[in-house]
Amino acid sequence: MKSKVKPKNTSVYHIEGLNCPDCAEAIQKGVARLPEVKEADVDYLSSQLKVTSETETKQTDEIVRVIRGFGYDAKRHDNLAHSTLLVKGMDCPEESTPIESHLRSIDGVEEIGFNLLENKLFLTHSIPLESIRNELRSIGFESELQSEVGAKPPRSFWQKHKSLALVITTGSLAAAGIVISNLQIDAGLAVPIFLLAIAIGGYPISRKGITEARHLRLGINFLMSIAVIGAMILGEWSEAAMVVFLFSLANYLEARSMTRARHSIRSLMDLAPETATVQSKEGLVTKAAESVEIGEVIVVKPGDRLPLDGVVKQGKSRINQAPLTGESVPVEKQEGDDVFAGTINEYGSLLVEVTKKYQDSALSRVVKLVEEAQAKKAPTQAFVEKFSHYYTPAVVILAGLLAVVPPLILNASFQEWFYRALVLLVISCPCALVISTPVAIVSGLTNAARHGILIKGGIYLEEFGRIRAIALDKTGTITEGRPRVVQILPMNGMSDARLLTLAASVETRSEHPLSRAVVEEARHRKLRLLPVDHFEALPGKGLKARVDGDEIIVGNHALFEELELCDSAVHAELEKIENANHTAILVANGTSMLGILSVADSVRANARSAFQELHEAGIRKLVMLTGDNHRTAAAIADETGIDESHAELLPHEKVEAIEELKKRYGKIAMVGDGINDAPALAAATIGASMGATGTNAALETADIALMKDDLSKLPYLKRLSRYTVRNIKENIFLALGIKAVFLMLAIPGLATLWMAVVADMGASLLVVFNGLRVLRFGDD
Repeated sequence: MKSKVKPKNTSVYHIEGLNCPDCAEAIQKGVARLPEVKEADVDYLSSQLKVTSETETKQTDEIVRVIRGFGYDAKRHDNLAHSTLLVKGMDCPEESTPIESHLRSIDGVEEIGFNLLENKLFLTHSIPLESIRNELRSIGFESELQSEVGAKPPRSFWQKHKSLALVITTGSLAAAGIVISNLQIDAGLAVPIFLLAIAIGGYPISRKGITEARHLRLGINFLMSIAVIGAMILGEWSEAAMVVFLFSLANYLEARSMTRARHSIRSLMDLAPETATVQSKEGLVTKAAESVEIGEVIVVKPGDRLPLDGVVKQGKSRINQAPLTGESVPVEKQEGDDVFAGTINEYGSLLVEVTKKYQDSALSRVVKLVEEAQAKKAPTQAFVEKFSHYYTPAVVILAGLLAVVPPLILNASFQEWFYRALVLLVISCPCALVISTPVAIVSGLTNAARHGILIKGGIYLEEFGRIRAIALDKTGTITEGRPRVVQILPMNGMSDARLLTLAASVETRSEHPLSRAVVEEARHRKLRLLPVDHFEALPGKGLKARVDGDEIIVGNHALFEELELCDSAVHAELEKIENANHTAILVANGTSMLGILSVADSVRANARSAFQELHEAGIRKLVMLTGDNHRTAAAIADETGIDESHAELLPHEKVEAIEELKKRYGKIAMVGDGINDAPALAAATIGASMGATGTNAALETADIALMKDDLSKLPYLKRLSRYTVRNIKENIFLALGIKAVFLMLAIPGLATLWMAVVADMGASLLVVFNGLRVLRFGDD
């Protein structure tokens, strides 16, 4: 009788802040020692731990305890859902703050993020989504799941212009009432007209105000409702009507400006067409891009945008990749080349075999990451929101004291001081202050994405402007990353072909650019590569494996010195290679030297000019970190204008170099390929990866991903970051300055209610329009 195989159960944990490969290994070993755990595997790049057991694991608390013992926090992710809700009317921190406060008090809601410009609420949760929607409904917010929102039917003329019509009606009635009052036609007629204006324009305000009051929130609608009611009690009917009209007008204008901001951002997301022309047995068929499967062939005509990622199967053309990578010159594409959704086919007709589903395309990944970045609060935004929590209650308390203290102590007129208190209430809402940061940050993130720079959050956009030093990897960053074998030097009876075959067979297991160069040369010469086993990577040194029964070692000079395989003849050849600024790849069979491969890689054409621009933009030190030899590193540093170079570094030594640079310069960035440089990228204040268009790993690893191998994007990003931070400071100054002026005018009675409304909502409009200027940065 066959034994029954027990089913395996897998649980997944996200380890927060994992930035040390040695710690990852220690965590893996620590969790693996737990009872019933059969296997534990930590993926350092994604910060994920996978735990496999033969029974449904009940050890979540124990596993988290072990991880915390190593100084990291962790959450179980395999039982969590990720959802995006569209929340109606949520376009200001005034709405998002109570939502966040309420949801964070609910068990099962793990993470919360907002994109206010898109009315989106991002959730990570373990409880049913309908429960969360019910909770939102209980505090006055309706929502719908983004994936369930289909095409909406066209709106009627009244639906499109309802808000404007209410504003015009309210304003006309208020104006009519003022004219009648001033002309003293009929004093009794003016009050009903004012009341009608207040009722029409004030209904949506009071409805929201009641909801805010019910949930004990000092929102702008509640404060404005109190001000209007107070003015009516004092008999200031014209003031009350004008407050309602001006507030309604300001809300309408603010909604229009926010819509403009949304359209600017959605333009990034509308690059790829929704349909594709698919080649089938029945001929050409038009299908929704989302329904096209991998392997199907689509037809892309001249002038069309590509709907999906794929590889050119037939045809030749130039592709404008500017919408995705920001590069200005179209790229030649022919059979076998990769093409990407959202890019533009300029002149030739192409047959493209689809390689990725619509939702997995490079463009879709960029859009998803931009949305996630918009949901992350920048440091300035977090500070401003914290400040606003104290600002509004403080001003409301001051307004209360202003209404009560002077009449009681100074025997002043209650009506006069109550009116002044109402003016203070109107200017107590911090909406302009709180929105001052996110509108600039979102505009900056969108601008960067349009120029082929993907930034993972506002914190990195802000921080890059404060960076004082940048460390760069050499291969694939400063150089083209397309090295080629230029010389083969066999030794000890080896032939060129045999030496290249052995080296390439081992190098097939590596993704390093130098490894790819060796493999490509072997394939170019049509050599048959041999099977490999017992493969082992030697980080920062090389590779070894068993090929044809022999142990073959492929690596750098330092490794072969350790193995004591270098002699005077080898040193003489290495000196020649290094003098030519080439890189040497040494090959041995464990006991004797088999030969040397000389590999050359070209420096990027714009490297020197980009580094000069970085210096001009405020970068004090540019440092090259490389595993290559000292002579080659020094020559490339001299050629490109690099200030300092560190050569023959192992991965952990690059991390040590980063830590030393942080001690000298504070905040530093590391630029690499996003895969081989993962530890150094994680150790830096900001990690940036190059050439991320077709690479999932590069997009996931770095804080900033340059979609194209273009070093000129770094000085552009530095200037954009500083411009964005300056814009934020301007917005904060505007918001606080206007509030301060009217605060000082309100107390001595020099400001009226309608002036306060104009100041409050005018400040909101000013910061929105000023923040949108960041979208146009670099367009000159």
